[in-house]
Amino acid sequence: MKGIESLVEKAMKFKEKGLKEKEIATELSLSLDTVTWLLTRNVKDEEPPVDVQIGWRSIGVFGGRIGLLTTLISDIILEEMDKTGGDFDTVVGVAINGIPLATLISEELGKELALYRPRETERSVGGGTLSSNYAGVEGKRVVIVDDVISTGETMQGAITDLEEEGAEPVLCVVTVNKNNHDDVVGVPLRSLIRARVIG
Repeated sequence: MKGIESLVEKAMKFKEKGLKEKEIATELSLSLDTVTWLLTRNVKDEEPPVDVQIGWRSIGVFGGRIGLLTTLISDIILEEMDKTGGDFDTVVGVAINGIPLATLISEELGKELALYRPRETERSVGGGTLSSNYAGVEGKRVVIVDDVISTGETMQGAITDLEEEGAEPVLCVVTVNKNNHDDVVGVPLRSLIRARVIG
């Protein structure tokens, strides 16, 4: 229970700083359901949602470590492109944690870089924005990169918004997949690690 109490404390501090639940979920690498439970329920009396927390600090504190991680992810992207006989034009990083990954993948694979910011309202699919300071996606085949996928709502929103901008999402890639899906609304999903709760 000590771990839960620590998470409640962190979630509350983020909320006091003005972060929305979806932003807190991103910061803590937890699902939105878990963050809602941490903030609104009596955690001593109710069972938490099934979730797995992913801690990134040992990787995220050094760019070189992120670079090593992106070399592995780049290899997975190339493997998928070889398997499908396809190619792509642009790497799209999902804010916040997908951005450093996408930046280094873009550099390593010699592809354009686009940045996507999901809508930070609770329980929304779509309505995010692409940064105008980076590559456009109209008419481009894109690979979407994020750190973790839990429910898939953020990735689904990215796909919807990118398609509305005229892009063709051909692959979603994450470091950790916390669900059992191999695709997101028909777009293949690959991950470096698949986390599953057993029991």
